[in-house]
Amino acid sequence: MIQLTDLVKDYGNLRAVDHLNFEINEGEILGFLGPNGAGKTTTIRMITCFLTPTKGNISVGDLNVLDNPIEIKKMIGYLPEHNPLYTEMTVYDYLKFTAEIRGVLNFKQRLKEVSDKCGLHGIVSKSINTLSKGYKQRVGLAQAILHDPKILILDEPTSGLDPNQIAEIRELIIELGKEKTLILCSHILQEVQAVCDRIIIINKGKVVADGSAEQLQSSFQNRMKVNLELTATPEEIQEMAAALTNISVLSAKLKGEYVQVELEFDATADRRAEIFNYVKKKKWTLLEMHRENVSLEHVFRNLTIVEGGRK
Repeated sequence: MIQLTDLVKDYGNLRAVDHLNFEINEGEILGFLGPNGAGKTTTIRMITCFLTPTKGNISVGDLNVLDNPIEIKKMIGYLPEHNPLYTEMTVYDYLKFTAEIRGVLNFKQRLKEVSDKCGLHGIVSKSINTLSKGYKQRVGLAQAILHDPKILILDEPTSGLDPNQIAEIRELIIELGKEKTLILCSHILQEVQAVCDRIIIINKGKVVADGSAEQLQSSFQNRMKVNLELTATPEEIQEMAAALTNISVLSAKLKGEYVQVELEFDATADRRAEIFNYVKKKKWTLLEMHRENVSLEHVFRNLTIVEGGRK
């Protein structure tokens, strides 16, 4: 659906995007991540034809941004981080204005459809400046999908919203993703993990990771951590680690009559069965044992701070 080929964008001596190459498949929900200044917004602005690449190209279907910017803009709905609303207008007037710009002929029908999707019934006649931040985001989403685009790009769509509003917008994004190719830029990693099929992380204008959340987490899981809660003493836990060999005790703290334990070992061999059999042999009562997965936040920080060289 969308293909970036050797994409470069320079601002004078500053290279904001540095030879990006990746594809976005039709119907995919892509999480596009990176720290501030990584080149995310610049890339999005080139995809939406607001900026011209210094080098390289972007293809949307059979069209490229250099030769067909107007046609590509017709295919894309875009909600920037700073929602472009005319707050002195009513919701109805703003969406009608947007429809006229977009050349939407069946406005009344589309207004009903986007009002249904975005939950705008009851506020269409209200002035935008009287709406809550959550409803303003809904109006922004409505303008982005009013012309029924094939591609939807959302830049920080839940920024500044309260938890209830975030949950509502997230559900709406999932619904929209069922019928459109969707690019989601967000600093809320739990949101990206919950919503997106695939994640691309960029740093200093380059792609540093590409895959599902599970794939990215697995690539960093060279050590497995296991948490236990059982009837033993910290000293007995140390003896267990020594007996099983190559298992590290990260912590063993008493909590009442139980000890809470964090163990670590090489992830190439799952040692949980050995640990369970040892506990069974000792006739300890095991309340809990679970594996602690590497978080997406850990992956993101590793790629954008450790490898990025920032302190």
